[in-house]
Amino acid sequence: MKIYFRFIFISLFISNAANAQGLLGKSQQVFTRQDSLRGSITKERAWWDVKQYHLDIKVNPTEQTITGSNTIKYQVLQEYNRMQIDLQNPMEIFKVIQDGKELKYTRDGNVFIIELVAPQRTGTVKELTVFYGGKPKIAVNPPWDGGITWKKDSNGNPFIASSCQGLGASVWWPNKDHMYDEVESMLISVNVPKNLMDVSNGRLQSVTELKDGTTTYNWLVSNPINNYGVNINIGDYVSFSEKYKGEKGDLDCNYYVLRDDLAKAKIQFKDAPRMLKAFEHWFGPYPFYEDSYKLVEAPYLGMEHQSSVTYGNGFKNGYLGRDLSGTGWGLKFDYIIIHESGHEWFANNITYKDIADMWIHESFTDYSESLFLEYYYGKEAAYTYVRGLRKNIQNDKPIIGYYDVNNEGSSDMYYKGANMLHTLRQIVNDDEKWRTILRGLNSTFYHQTVTTKQIEDYLSKSTEMDLSAFFNQYLRDIRIPTLEYFFKNDKLGYRWTNCVPGFNMPIKITVNGTGKLLKPTTGWDSISVKSENAKLEIDENFYVAGFNISE
Repeated sequence: MKIYFRFIFISLFISNAANAQGLLGKSQQVFTRQDSLRGSITKERAWWDVKQYHLDIKVNPTEQTITGSNTIKYQVLQEYNRMQIDLQNPMEIFKVIQDGKELKYTRDGNVFIIELVAPQRTGTVKELTVFYGGKPKIAVNPPWDGGITWKKDSNGNPFIASSCQGLGASVWWPNKDHMYDEVESMLISVNVPKNLMDVSNGRLQSVTELKDGTTTYNWLVSNPINNYGVNINIGDYVSFSEKYKGEKGDLDCNYYVLRDDLAKAKIQFKDAPRMLKAFEHWFGPYPFYEDSYKLVEAPYLGMEHQSSVTYGNGFKNGYLGRDLSGTGWGLKFDYIIIHESGHEWFANNITYKDIADMWIHESFTDYSESLFLEYYYGKEAAYTYVRGLRKNIQNDKPIIGYYDVNNEGSSDMYYKGANMLHTLRQIVNDDEKWRTILRGLNSTFYHQTVTTKQIEDYLSKSTEMDLSAFFNQYLRDIRIPTLEYFFKNDKLGYRWTNCVPGFNMPIKITVNGTGKLLKPTTGWDSISVKSENAKLEIDENFYVAGFNISE
């Protein structure tokens, strides 16, 4: 019981404080009209389905500007003539053209409403071109407070990159900036000074050198892609490649780094094929064989851009050389390569419809770090690592955010989310079934946008358990469920407290060295045990607290 003292104290403290302050649910938060326009499926969004983008831009490092156009191909789902296009201040739309005619539009903050003239008949496929430009928001603390990063490498060459999860892709290019509708394919054309290279998503189709001393790189994404997964990376890049023999055949792996970092990258990036081997085992085939896998050096920590994962971890193991778990196991791998690439399955393959459900991305991917360790170093290493992450849990607010206002939940979606999934694995208690469930998620929801309910329902069905109270506890509540127990008259009495109504998670314990599986509810129950000098220990792989009320 001593090993749970920290959890007991935190749990009871949080319970009392939260009840006093009304924090067990969500605290009041004020949202604006702009939040709703950004985060909801408005009437001006709902009537059309985006099919293809051609983003064609010129990046000027000296002026720190982006100018160009986005040609949007879409299918009409129902007749309407007002279209919402998102583009954030201080960027501007210069004009919009459809069928050779310039269209009228009005601006409402970060939203442009386009007035369409041509009939928009249900089922037809139409396109329009948005011309735009300006100085996009400079990233303050990328990737968390993103935008465009304008830096120089050690040789004085421009080193530029985008990062915009949460903030939204509309910070640097005009689009339908809501996660529910992924574009089915995309051409990305980026014009840069001739001494630089752009690396974006998908496969490089062509390179065109222009007479004005610039070069255009054309990248084709042939799979669906979420908006924030689209990126530009511009620098004095050199590259090397290899083929990974994976579950779907040969996967092209291409690595782009600054010229001076090539030797270091050839050593450090050996974690990439190791990652692919482990994650294909656990999650199924890499989801974007058609678009290749790329690892691209960036002037910030890193991000899960689809088929173009960005890297800035200093060619060190751990998280900038640190072990987030404090166990030593976090130094066995390069955190950014493993974590951000794990998002290819959970974020890019399976994508949330609403950022309130961001846990679907981060909980599974944070948990994937321990699965990587398990594949190479064994179960005890993996279990030790994921338990070590608990020291980072804050239990400050629910993991799920507010819907329809572009609001994400607590950062506990990382470490608490990983431990929630680790706890669920203990309940399943069948390693091969657990692996089948993880692989099944990626095949069932292949290239789809999803809701929390869809993931919950899938997990309940595949585990053959009603997990509604389990998810209510860990996703929608901030308390650590506490197993309250006592010994008396050769009986062990027990129940769940500090939990949501109906919480009934089974739990593994040992009493006097003998393993048992309890199935507590919120009401008292008991089993026969020899109570004299009895000692109960909770399986430490369950993220719970324990409290002996008989002491």
